[in-house]
Amino acid sequence: MNKRISTTMAVLSLTALALAGCNAATDTAAGAISQTAGAAASSNPAVPEDDKTLFDADITNNSLAVSPDEKTAVVSDSREKSVLIYDLAEGVLRKKIGGFGTPRNIVFIDGGSQFVVSDSSLGTLRFYSTVDYTLQDEVVVGPGAFGTAVSPDGKSMYVNNQAHSSVTVVDLDARKPTDVITGFSQPRQGIKVSPDGKHVFVTNFEGDKVTVFDAASRKIISELTGFSKIRGISVTADGKTLYAANSGRNSISMVDLRKGNTTTEIEVGREPYGAALSPDGKLLFASNKADNTIDVIDVTENTVVKTLGGFEEPRQAIVFSHGQDRAYVLNRDLSVARVNVEDLSITDTVRQ
Repeated sequence: MNKRISTTMAVLSLTALALAGCNAATDTAAGAISQTAGAAASSNPAVPEDDKTLFDADITNNSLAVSPDEKTAVVSDSREKSVLIYDLAEGVLRKKIGGFGTPRNIVFIDGGSQFVVSDSSLGTLRFYSTVDYTLQDEVVVGPGAFGTAVSPDGKSMYVNNQAHSSVTVVDLDARKPTDVITGFSQPRQGIKVSPDGKHVFVTNFEGDKVTVFDAASRKIISELTGFSKIRGISVTADGKTLYAANSGRNSISMVDLRKGNTTTEIEVGREPYGAALSPDGKLLFASNKADNTIDVIDVTENTVVKTLGGFEEPRQAIVFSHGQDRAYVLNRDLSVARVNVEDLSITDTVRQ
């Protein structure tokens, strides 16, 4: 317990110093980052093997990111201390990168030239090259660094910090935190930016609600309630509707964002974690962790049109291709199932 408190205070101090813009703090943080980067590049993990020393190892999530050209997939599970990089064209594992505490979320930036991994135990964002998978940079954002989302213009990253119920704004050009927004309740994986970049939607594990803040003023403007063990969320392209997975009552909520209330609730399988919209907004994939299935919902009718089997503990990690003819689903063993969206079938699975 003392180690956890010590770790939390240490990373909080680094975050405060970074935001203050102090040169001495920058030098100190840079030194810490250099040491961590060196450890990550080595064959030995940079974190203790005993999970009890990790900040929040009892919280489980996984993540899947697919590059814009759909040649590369990067996956993680918080119970593992590494991330895997798949070559999707060849269907093979290219690299395993170790040295993490609890890797949380992965996202591609800069047109896919780099990917970023958040780590809640280390309290950092790690930036890697998609070309040679080398560590390019590391940014301290505070303990509990969890969900990440990038603004449509690619300039800002929003990071959920579940440990101290805040969202950190990171300038991706400068690679440094610029602001911390408070007023949340254990924000974890769920965070989405509206397609126009004006609003950010943050799920709160505590209180089962979604907090909405204005991206320009960085002020909280509303809260959406009525969920049950809320998990994944999606927002439609027109910014009018939000879908949320309720793992507590086996349903998907359809929320009218103009009115701020749930208009429809769709029954799905057991413990739905994912609520992923297809790019055209016509289908929603609800992944049911306990059933090892995905319910495919026609959102024009708000009905389940097919239930797909053959998965292993699917969670929020679902990504649609830009052409929406394919979807990628992460399994418990960190394999990636590819789904043909036209006939709604698994075509193949990429494994280690």
